[in-house]
Amino acid sequence: MKRIKLFLLSSFLLLTLIAKSQQRIFTIELSTADSLREVGDLNGAIQEYKKTYIADPNNFNNTYNFACALALTKQIDSCFKYLYKAIETDTSVNALTDPDFIFIKEDKKWSAFEDKLIAQLNIKFNTPYTNIDYAKKLWRMQAKDQAYYDEISSAEKKIGMYSTVVSALWTLKRIYNNENLTQLENLVIEKGWPKISEVGGRAAGAAFLIIQHSDSEKQKKYLPIIEKLCKEKEAS
Repeated sequence: MKRIKLFLLSSFLLLTLIAKSQQRIFTIELSTADSLREVGDLNGAIQEYKKTYIADPNNFNNTYNFACALALTKQIDSCFKYLYKAIETDTSVNALTDPDFIFIKEDKKWSAFEDKLIAQLNIKFNTPYTNIDYAKKLWRMQAKDQAYYDEISSAEKKIGMYSTVVSALWTLKRIYNNENLTQLENLVIEKGWPKISEVGGRAAGAAFLIIQHSDSEKQKKYLPIIEKLCKEKEAS
C-alpha cells in the first residue's frame, strides 16, 4: 500500500500549497477498506477490498491494496492471485519495493512474479534496466528500508510511543538499516554507486534512502558521489 500512500502524501502537499494560495481547503478521502487498514483492522479491510473487487475488478488501487492486506496476513496464495491481477491493470515497479510484501518475498513463488513483472516493465519502458541484478537487490533493500513504519505508527497510537512493542519495532528497524547499509557498501565497492541509466530511478533512489538513514559520517562519505551523479542526471 505504500505506493498509494506516498503518492497521496505528495499530492496532498502540492494541493495544500495550491489551497493556501487560493484560500481553499482540499481533503483526501480514503476508501472504507483503506480506513480499516489504517486503524489496524486487516480482516475488516480484506472483506471491504473483496467487495470492491467484485464490483470493480479493474480498480487498480483496490486490487493492489487487497493484495497488500493479504500479504500482511500471510494469505500467500491469495496475495499472489490478486497481485498478478493488479499488474495486468497497471504495470509499475511499485510492488518490487513495497514493504507490505516483505514476507511473501521469502516464498518460492516471488521469483516468478518478480521476473514476470520485470518482463512487463521491459516491454512497457523499452528495457530500462541494464544491470537488472543490481536493481533487484536495491528494490529489496528499499522494501526493508521502508518496512514497519505503519506498524510503528499504529502501535504508538494504541499503546504509546514509549511502549515495549514500539521499542522492539524500532530495534528491528535499526537491524534492517544496518543490514542494508552493509550490503549497499559492499555493492558500491563491487559495482559503483547505482546510476539511473543502469538500475532505474527507483532503485537508484533506494541507495539514497539507505544512506539517509545511516549516520552523519556515512552521509558525508557518499555526498560527493551523489552530488556528482546528480549533476550528470544519474541520481535524483
